[in-house]
Amino acid sequence: MFQAPFSFKGRIRRLEFGITFIIISIWNMIIRIGYYEEWMLFLTIPLMWFQWAQGAKRCHDRNCSGWWQLVPFYALWMLFAEGTRGPNKYGPDPKNPHLTSETTYDEMNTESAMGSETQNNDINFE
Repeated sequence: MFQAPFSFKGRIRRLEFGITFIIISIWNMIIRIGYYEEWMLFLTIPLMWFQWAQGAKRCHDRNCSGWWQLVPFYALWMLFAEGTRGPNKYGPDPKNPHLTSETTYDEMNTESAMGSETQNNDINFE
């Protein structure tokens, strides 16, 4: 978690994006209530970069361009929407990095379902 947090390349999961969202929200509350020194404003620029980089990587997990994070309320949707299963053009799946383009999540579920059907051939639902 939080590997290369200032990079715009790669993909991240919802948890990492959610933690980023909380960090930025706390920082914004501190700034807005006026409990800050002038030097703290200099930290705002790296934190904004951090927020944009993490947002771009979350967009990449949804197989979208990082520019989508500029759409109002899209960041809230990214908190709850599941990422693309398997690798996409932005990198491997952070949830299941062992999946390849040949082996998708759906294929794994199909194989396990077929195995369970062969074991339960005697069940009749008529």
